[in-house]
Amino acid sequence: MHGVMGADADDILDRPHVQRVAGDSKGGFYRPRRGYGDSRGACGVVLETYRWSDLRSGAAARTLSLVLLLPFMACNVAAWMRPRAKVSGSVVWVGCRLVGLSLTALYVLSFVGVALDLLACKCMSLGSCLGGRTWLSWLGGQPVGLRIALLSLVPVAAIWALWLVGSRCPSWYDNFIPPTAEPTDTALGAIGTRHATPGVVRLRSIHVATGLAVLDLSLIATLWAARGPSHLDVLLTVGAALTLVVTVVLVCVPSVIDAAAGTSVVDGMVHALRSTAVVVTIAVIGRVAFDSGGWPAENGLPGHDVAVVLLFGTQGVLLVLLGIAALVGRDGSLRRLRWSGAPLFACLAVGLAISFATEFNYRVSDYLDRDLPTPDVLPTSPVLPYKWTMFGFFVSVIGAAVAGAVMVLFTRRNRRRTADDIVAYDFPDADAETARRRAQVRDAIARAQFTERLCPLGLVYCCLVALSLGFTALALDELQPSVAVEGLVSLPSDFVSAGTQLGSYLMAVLFLGLFFGGLFAYRTTTFRRYIGTLWDLGMFWPRAAHPFAPPCYAERAVPELASRISMLVREGRYVLIAAHSHGSVLALASVLQLEQSDLSKVALLTHGSPLRRLYSTLFPAYVGRDVLSEAGRRLGWRWVNLWRDTDPIGGWIFTSARGRDDALRRQSEVDRRLRDPQDLDARGRDTVWPPMCGHQPCTTDGRYEAAVCELSERLRKSRPVSTTATP
Repeated sequence: MHGVMGADADDILDRPHVQRVAGDSKGGFYRPRRGYGDSRGACGVVLETYRWSDLRSGAAARTLSLVLLLPFMACNVAAWMRPRAKVSGSVVWVGCRLVGLSLTALYVLSFVGVALDLLACKCMSLGSCLGGRTWLSWLGGQPVGLRIALLSLVPVAAIWALWLVGSRCPSWYDNFIPPTAEPTDTALGAIGTRHATPGVVRLRSIHVATGLAVLDLSLIATLWAARGPSHLDVLLTVGAALTLVVTVVLVCVPSVIDAAAGTSVVDGMVHALRSTAVVVTIAVIGRVAFDSGGWPAENGLPGHDVAVVLLFGTQGVLLVLLGIAALVGRDGSLRRLRWSGAPLFACLAVGLAISFATEFNYRVSDYLDRDLPTPDVLPTSPVLPYKWTMFGFFVSVIGAAVAGAVMVLFTRRNRRRTADDIVAYDFPDADAETARRRAQVRDAIARAQFTERLCPLGLVYCCLVALSLGFTALALDELQPSVAVEGLVSLPSDFVSAGTQLGSYLMAVLFLGLFFGGLFAYRTTTFRRYIGTLWDLGMFWPRAAHPFAPPCYAERAVPELASRISMLVREGRYVLIAAHSHGSVLALASVLQLEQSDLSKVALLTHGSPLRRLYSTLFPAYVGRDVLSEAGRRLGWRWVNLWRDTDPIGGWIFTSARGRDDALRRQSEVDRRLRDPQDLDARGRDTVWPPMCGHQPCTTDGRYEAAVCELSERLRKSRPVSTTATP
């Protein structure tokens, strides 16, 4: 099984002619075609590969849609990073769902800002803005209420687009026939089954109701500003506010959303909530369309700036609560990412969403501001909180960069000292002629060790994001970032203004980078190496915190792989699963879904595996040490893990040293360290230095073939049947 990079089946099998024996073009099982050279692998095993890379890629339009859903995906991943502690884990789970609800509200508010604040109010109140825009000018002479009502269909269409994406996501894997077996008793074994998150449909309705309620309250604010509230306005306000409150309450009760029993009652309640939100929205739009009251529309949509500030403040409070809950329930020292994964990814989700919303509003504003005079505040500028987010983004990026540089400098000595010890142990006879190559190997090992030291960098970024969200409240006093910061910390106003503008450029660069990275992610190796890693991490986990996150490919890949293994075992074969990188996560989840009778004929070979280094650290409740040990026990410890010190992603799973007691001895026998490079001196044997492989697959390494032969022999000892390998 391949990892993040993926490849064609013939490249994975290293055979020029292959044929698909099961599955389809998205996720298929391939074998070398007989009659075209040697079709077997090491020690005569039958080769078969599972190619799953197309499950999380596809057409360019689909990949680009994943880029736009990236904040939702990061929030969804954060929920699966909850601590193992029961109370703290539940708080993080609920907190991430509330963050997801706020992201949907921000998504709607960004369209409200563009369609209602910038277009319906500010631009249509200026003849110079409407000039030459026939697609917009026909609304310029209409009453304000009618303009707002018509353009409110834009946020409604945006909400409908989210619903469409969420409802069509399951159809991406419709060709797959899911097994009917119940999920296993392990947390990771349940991942990839349709029983993992039964509440995704309910969450979808709740988020749609939330988006409609946010739109309703934004529209009702215009009615209150026009001529004061009427009885009908108060009734509509209560309906929209109650809808919003009920959605928050439902999200805070996971047992209701995720309940498998009593689904008819829960589903009926959620459906009624969504229907109520739709009815209230229709009534509010109709009320606004026929409103004859007047108010200064050129000042913008009433209350929109307050709504944005309140939302940013709520997100900041949620991020702080997530950090506290993760800190209280941490498993390990403060220096590890084990406890900070959830707040870090939640901060990334909020930061990305705010960046997208800010750039969306400012790019539309720049388009509308053409040929207009350029005073300090343009008449068609977005609300002031978005300007604060640009400055906050600049501060967050600069702060994280400085923290990263400081961390590199402060840890370099220790990392190099450890790397020197490893190189001295591996190459004790190195001479002066190999000193340069020795230094290169040491630096590669030192860089690979930087993965364990990312926690302070993530904490700095989280703190800066939370502070930036809090400072947006200064926008309510009409304070510009340059004026406020100059008064607080005595920084020159020109520097702050330049930083704000640079923050806007950085947001644009981020969006364009993600856009083109998503477009070319599965067409070029360079983009696939980085963007593919993010996709694999995010799309592996079912949609639990945000229903509009990209679909979980593990819902097909894991049970499909488990079904294929069971079929081969029941045909009288033994199965050796050889998985690289992220493929080892899929393999482990599949192993945990197998029946014990099938597991007696299965062995596992992992190489470049991030199971301990990343997954066990970031997802302690699902891929913790207990889950890894349980998988080893079920396999009868027929498990070999190959790892290198130069690998920044993969590593040892149980221990890097040999223990004394029997349990630790069994675990230590799993991990096999590979010296990388195999030698420093190639004189007399080659024309170039032996390469450093790092995170590359080990399939061409003789030690990989030796591990295949060893596990095959251990499988053959029980019964003399044929052996099937799936490398």
